[in-house]
Amino acid sequence: MKLMEKFADQVIASGTYEPLDRIYVLNKIRGFVGDEDVEAKDDEPVVNQLVDLAVKRGKIDDGQTAKEILNDQLYDLMTPTPSVVNHKFWEKYQQSPSTATDWFYNLCTSNDYVKVAAIKKNVVFDKPTKYGNLEITINLSKPEKDPKAIAAAAHDTAKKYPQCALCMENEGYRGRLGQAARSNHRIIRITVGGQQWGFQYSPYAYFHEHCIFLDSKHEPMKINRQTLINLVEIEKQFPDYFVGSNADLPIVGGSMLAHEHYQGGKHIFPMMKASIKKELHFAEYPAVDAGIVNWPMSDIRLTSTDTEQLIDLGTHIIKVWDQYSDESLGIKAFDGQTRHHTVTPIIHREDDKFVLDLVLRDNNTNDEYPLGIFHPHEKLWHIKKENIGLIEVMGRAILPARLKDELNEVKKFWLGAENKIADSHLPWAKEVQSGINITADNVDEVMEQELANVFANVLENAGVFKDDAAGNEGWQRFVDALK
Repeated sequence: MKLMEKFADQVIASGTYEPLDRIYVLNKIRGFVGDEDVEAKDDEPVVNQLVDLAVKRGKIDDGQTAKEILNDQLYDLMTPTPSVVNHKFWEKYQQSPSTATDWFYNLCTSNDYVKVAAIKKNVVFDKPTKYGNLEITINLSKPEKDPKAIAAAAHDTAKKYPQCALCMENEGYRGRLGQAARSNHRIIRITVGGQQWGFQYSPYAYFHEHCIFLDSKHEPMKINRQTLINLVEIEKQFPDYFVGSNADLPIVGGSMLAHEHYQGGKHIFPMMKASIKKELHFAEYPAVDAGIVNWPMSDIRLTSTDTEQLIDLGTHIIKVWDQYSDESLGIKAFDGQTRHHTVTPIIHREDDKFVLDLVLRDNNTNDEYPLGIFHPHEKLWHIKKENIGLIEVMGRAILPARLKDELNEVKKFWLGAENKIADSHLPWAKEVQSGINITADNVDEVMEQELANVFANVLENAGVFKDDAAGNEGWQRFVDALK
């Protein structure tokens, strides 16, 4: 079958256009790739073939950015307009929230906004630790930055449009060097805290139905009472999803502090399964069950059907922590006017109960720990040097792509084969090897388990109250301050 005709059939089958529109659709395709049709290959996605054809004919440059732009422009033909998407979403929401999200997620995968093929490249496994099974991912899906975009950015001083990758203005944006193609991007409009927000999926998802809730205004992230109100409102609207916020400070926060947003999705994280190691009681909030979670990071869990008391107690904990110092443990709330304390708040549902986890964060640095006292320590940087954000707080490691090749060299080293092991991995590799008899049969298992052990250490480094006598005494002092 002819290539353009095959894609036109797929576009019409998607329901975006009707059979009467076929000539119109074909001419849209011709406008992107040239007039003459060619035979389609059966073993390659149609859109990939069209992009290659456009390159061959000189319609676009043979570069990463140009190919991504055309890919998404072609898939945009299979994507209803934002108004139609929103109308259908809320129509299906009347049946149930999950009916609506199932439909929207299917749309975002079928039109290649969620990059399913790329996500499948990620390395994903889980292994037991003293904190339960921790989840490890080596992120291979997100493409490296286009070298042309990096070069262009070095000389670019113009005001950006869209202002950032999370702004509403990305919906339908063609893209350019340094700004992702978003022709096939759609955002569901929702109301949160009396304001318009957006709900969208993440193109390079870290877990199932990884989604983002974003403020319609480009305003910095902040954690306060309104945050908890917003999270509860979102959880009420989407009870099948968890929703949480990265912290609002550097080092302990996410990579997008300039735009207020939360993350969510349909995934049960290891932290959600963790037990309570010490119950807490707050007489003024009788409807709330509270406790310290058996977790390497410092987490207070609040559970209740009464969301007002949940929000009130959560706000109280945030306010006290904002001002709380315990310098015997390196915990310091302020340097002059510079704030160092915040929380990573996460909420999910268990039947009719709302479960709010408040993970205490401190972004202080010192000479010994210049990247953060409660940040992965230098011994672990060969595996994980980046900030510990929301997803990792909950027990799912997002490790850099470089590790895929580097760890293969470590395995060769363990097996006594010729290798190019990086100097940064050598002390760790020798330490592991000294305690385990590593063979060709168990080398993969050993590597996975040791990565999980390293990640447990990473989370322990990020915890403000350690799981030892001094940490437990510190916990008690903070709990006393809450009363």
